[in-house]
Amino acid sequence: MTDAGKAQAGSVRVRFAPSPTGYLHVGGARTALFNWLFARKERGAMILRIEDTDAERNKPELLTGILEGLKWLGVDWDEGPYYQSERTELYQAAGKKLLANGSAFLCYCPPEKYVGGDHAEEGGEGTKVRRIVRCSCRDGKPSTPGTKPAVRFKVPVGGTTKFFDAVFGEREFSNEEIEDFVLLRSGKDGEEFGQAMYQMSVVADDIDMRITHVIRGADHISNTPKQVLLYRSLGAEPPIFAHVPLILGPDKSRLSKRHGATDVNMYKREGFLPEAFRNFLALLGWSPGGDEEFLRTSQLLEKFSLQGVSRTNGVFDRAKLEWFNTQYLQKLPIGDLLPEVEAQLKEDGLWKEEWAAGAGHGWFLKTVDLLRPRIRLLPDFSSWSRAFFSDEFAIDPAAKAKFWKDEKVPGLLAKLADALAALPEWNHDACDHAARKVAEEGGVKAGLLINATRVAIVGQAVAPPLFDTMVALGQERVVGRLRDALTEWK
Repeated sequence: MTDAGKAQAGSVRVRFAPSPTGYLHVGGARTALFNWLFARKERGAMILRIEDTDAERNKPELLTGILEGLKWLGVDWDEGPYYQSERTELYQAAGKKLLANGSAFLCYCPPEKYVGGDHAEEGGEGTKVRRIVRCSCRDGKPSTPGTKPAVRFKVPVGGTTKFFDAVFGEREFSNEEIEDFVLLRSGKDGEEFGQAMYQMSVVADDIDMRITHVIRGADHISNTPKQVLLYRSLGAEPPIFAHVPLILGPDKSRLSKRHGATDVNMYKREGFLPEAFRNFLALLGWSPGGDEEFLRTSQLLEKFSLQGVSRTNGVFDRAKLEWFNTQYLQKLPIGDLLPEVEAQLKEDGLWKEEWAAGAGHGWFLKTVDLLRPRIRLLPDFSSWSRAFFSDEFAIDPAAKAKFWKDEKVPGLLAKLADALAALPEWNHDACDHAARKVAEEGGVKAGLLINATRVAIVGQAVAPPLFDTMVALGQERVVGRLRDALTEWK
């Protein structure tokens, strides 16, 4: 049997439900990715639901960032986005149904009491036991009659609430440790009831959207017994829960801003490849079995299973992410990499349409292939490798100071420019022979001229092999740059 469990083949329905009160952080992105991988593996549906009931904290720009982050990550959805702010009637109806069947009650307690919960801790002999203080409204004895009531769930007295977690196994919670939680706040003027609370809205939505599997962070395990009680009281079978481990920083504390960039869009702006980020993210709390780490998205889709999700928290390792990125830059079929480089060059104003087709495209392909072994992030194509795509580039002062300090360099570069300009054929061996001949006739080691030439034509001390670089740049550009470099001594 597959992870779909009791769900029929093709009927798997999962959801990702971010709140536009913050950015799409790494943990949320990993949750979205796991849901997406599971839905695609099981040929099911991925639903996007926006939990935007907190009107005071919602920000349109944050929602835009969440959607952009998901698209960059490659996580698409089949339905939605649905907005909870537009589904109030559904939550109100569910609350009234629970009142009617005796699973909920009207609570007249002041808001400051029900917002924070109504439990107390007591103990003896050095121990503490969490003990719920049940509201008198539960028994039809309003503490402050005449005020507008909220709707609370009536947690069963005694017994336990159990559920199966696809990651952590059987879970059981004592009902005596679950407070009579609020479902609907008290209404304002003209309202029978007010805003739905999280437990109410999430369960009503999941039932209405026919969610079969809830895949979310392990920090939600404490919410699950409350939601299981709600499902059953509303006459619905709870979905299969799968709580995935948390993501920690290198210091093993909860991942936060102090550990660096946690907004997915920041990694996009830094120039990570989305597929490399997907690969890295998928392995934070999941394993396909074996030691293989470089897994393209098609392989992730083939191998992903809830059985492979670990119970151990993952650690976000920036160095490991950078390793993944360099692996993808070097190993991707060149045709898969070119669109990413093109997009980066366009963003930086360096793209030329002549590189899109024909001979220009052939040159672009070969140049990217030449550069990529030394590239760490996509912006390197526009910064470190700028001289390959533009004639407007700066010469690194440190490289100039190191490799142009010999007084013979100007004369050697001038002679090399003349020798290269006279070449009838422009290829690696011809450039190599010309440079070594100039060095020999000048009485210097070839390395001195090679290093000085590299700085002159690309502005950097480090670049691909010089004669491959010359071939990529072409005869006219190389000769011109050598002669332009001579002005540095005038």
